[in-house]
Amino acid sequence: MAWRIRQLIDGWVILVAALWGVNRPVSAHAAPNLSALQPTLFFHGSDSSYRAEIHMVGAIKHAGLSNKRSVIRANVAGNGKVRLIGKLTKRTKNPIVEVNYLRSSYKADKTWGRWAKNVVVKLQKTYHFKRLNLVGHSMGNTAILYYLVHNARNRHLPQVMKQVALGGHCDGVLGEGDYPHRLKLARSGRPNYMTASYRYLLALRKCYPRSAAVLNIYGDLKNGTDSDGRVSNASSRSLRYLVVRAHRYRDRQVVGARAQHSRLHNNAQVDRLLMRFLWPKR
Repeated sequence: MAWRIRQLIDGWVILVAALWGVNRPVSAHAAPNLSALQPTLFFHGSDSSYRAEIHMVGAIKHAGLSNKRSVIRANVAGNGKVRLIGKLTKRTKNPIVEVNYLRSSYKADKTWGRWAKNVVVKLQKTYHFKRLNLVGHSMGNTAILYYLVHNARNRHLPQVMKQVALGGHCDGVLGEGDYPHRLKLARSGRPNYMTASYRYLLALRKCYPRSAAVLNIYGDLKNGTDSDGRVSNASSRSLRYLVVRAHRYRDRQVVGARAQHSRLHNNAQVDRLLMRFLWPKR
């Protein structure tokens, strides 16, 4: 009788072990540890998608600085959940992440910042990155800045090494509380007028990562408005006052028809500035 009971117990143990082997979750080690690499995350603007990032990413690949296997997408749902599309391998060269907000019409600044953190955390858990670069166009810059306001001092998250702002509206948008020539900057970069959002971002003056170098690219249509048609140059350049702690900061102006706000991410001059800044030794 005891022998029969022992036989039944052994059978159950084998069955449970078999079922666990079939249904257990995929090991975290399924993705390679790429902690030595420094990915570049692209954040698009409002009412847009990752497609706005395709031109810049294409230019980077064409220059041989990255390749098709090194580009993945991070889809962010309206509830903030992140799904990675594509996989990086140990052969990855200068990994690129095209961030894609599926509810880009939702314009709450803090929410965009939380979504940005979700992307960073997902990438860190998957590939163990320790450093990263951040590139934003228009509202994508807001996502980055709000992410940094709340997480720049979080030592458990990857360190920001380089930030590129493209058509950033740090202190207002034309037609939405701002108008040409209203905003003036002091020698320090401090604006004479601050929106509620800008005042909130002033916290960056005390927490912006000292490790980061910043490139601020803005467009000027040269039509007398000192703007890219959507954002005044002063609003874009007011970024300098916020990131005063950065170890390096550069302003770069682009002009002409392709300097229009919505065309900045399809501009060859912008591509060159971007690549020269992110990967100077190439």
